Amino acid sequence: MELATDADEEVASWIAAGTPPIFFGFGSMPVKSPADTLAMISEACAQLGERALVCSGWSDFSDLRPSEHVKVVGAMNYAAAFPACRAVVHHGGAGTTAVSLRAGIPTLILSMDVNQTLWGAVLKRLKVGTARHFSRTTQESLVADLRTILTPEYAARSREIAIRMANPAESVATAADCLEGFARLRRCG
Repeated sequence: MELATDADEEVASWIAAGTPPIFFGFGSMPVKSPADTLAMISEACAQLGERALVCSGWSDFSDLRPSEHVKVVGAMNYAAAFPACRAVVHHGGAGTTAVSLRAGIPTLILSMDVNQTLWGAVLKRLKVGTARHFSRTTQESLVADLRTILTPEYAARSREIAIRMANPAESVATAADCLEGFARLRRCG
């Protein structure tokens, strides 16, 4: 999610060539029908006048021809691309959720399991996004959810939360410090 990939230059160039896109990705959660999913994303974004950047993850989008306003890539550096996007739509994995929160843009989680549903509830509580089960998503519900998160209020709240997020290196160092501190206390006691 934060490592350089072969697609990063191409993604950055495509993003820079137009309005900020909405990112769509499902990571390690393959979608049942890539063709139907891509059609739903394409039609929803066309209805809203938005561009879509789709990261295929473990789903096979290779035989599909996206619309002109849709770019499909394999692996990409989320941390580099997300800040240049208008919103992020993903499956709700903990890592992708953290990267989207640090990017300071609204997020829509289309969950596929209980863990992801919990992250969706966190986004709703923070008022930086919304969520629904992927299996219950239709073009109409996708458009409605995107309209919800693309408001200035969600964008402003997302920027506020991003400022409070720690970067991964700080988080790892803090966790290691806490663990070492706990270990020292246990030996002294």
